[in-house]
Amino acid sequence: MRLRKAFSATDAAVALIVLAAIVVGAVTVLRMDVFGQRDEEPQDGGQEEPVPAPIDPAMIKYRQTAAIGVPFDEPRALAVGAEDRIYAGGDRAIVVFAPDGSRQTQIDLDHEPRCLAVADGESASPGAIYAGTKDRVVQLHLDGTVASVWPDLGPHALITSIAATEEDVFVADAGNRIVLRYDTSGNLVNRIGQRDPKRNVPGFAITSEYFDLAVSPDGLLRVVNPRALRIEAYTFEGDLESHFGRGGAGLEAFFGCCNPAHFAALRDGRFVTAEKGVARVKIYGVEGKLECVVAGPEELQLRATDVIADLAVDGRGRVLVLDPRAKQIRIFEPKETGPEGP
Repeated sequence: MRLRKAFSATDAAVALIVLAAIVVGAVTVLRMDVFGQRDEEPQDGGQEEPVPAPIDPAMIKYRQTAAIGVPFDEPRALAVGAEDRIYAGGDRAIVVFAPDGSRQTQIDLDHEPRCLAVADGESASPGAIYAGTKDRVVQLHLDGTVASVWPDLGPHALITSIAATEEDVFVADAGNRIVLRYDTSGNLVNRIGQRDPKRNVPGFAITSEYFDLAVSPDGLLRVVNPRALRIEAYTFEGDLESHFGRGGAGLEAFFGCCNPAHFAALRDGRFVTAEKGVARVKIYGVEGKLECVVAGPEELQLRATDVIADLAVDGRGRVLVLDPRAKQIRIFEPKETGPEGP
């Protein structure tokens, strides 16, 4: 009997040790970044949270040259179409502006457009407008009439971004943590970004409604992996080719827990990014190296709690920022080429 008790006590001690190890391991996994891209976070709970690095004024290479008011209580979406026409979405409508900001037309919708894309003249559906609502895509003709409504993506869906090419339409679904590739008629072609260790695809780590994508001039699909604080490049078939970005307080890094909130691809292959938690718009080179700042908190006049609603670029290289607080599309141009702004 004593021998049995001794074994029982030993077993209990071993079990406690194993349990403690499991708990410590679980906490460590929760604290670490599975992608290995973030700077080390303070381990001492008494330390202050990091603050974003100040911006050297010499790094700000753009200035605001125009502002276009949008007639929405809640501006949501921004896109640029053929001839640099500007499409803004919010409430239950899309308003189209000429490049100079003059209003051209308004398209009324049955649902709120959360994101927009416009097909160019080379597309199989030239001029088509793709509006993402919470759980489905609505395809519109150039005159605003509905061409088709695509299938419901389910109760967990949250469509946050759309990009259109000649033959494909890519849809970012933050709720289901996946990118869907469709043809221009709304037929599903394949899914991109689902975790697959065999293909070295980590899966998208998303804990908010900010999940952006764009097709870059090199023919790759670029997708933000928000919690990993980086932008990943995929082939249209779903192979992960490369990525750039890391977390941190430095200007070259992406600040906070899940950034960039928005980004856009310039025609020369560079990238424009916008962050939440700190109002700043930056430009990165083709290889992902920080080049300059378009605007910081002082220029944008946004609070830390304000988040840029959307971001776009046009064929002239102008950066368009949808400001939800001012209810404006603010247009920025390089200082050496842009005229003096307001």
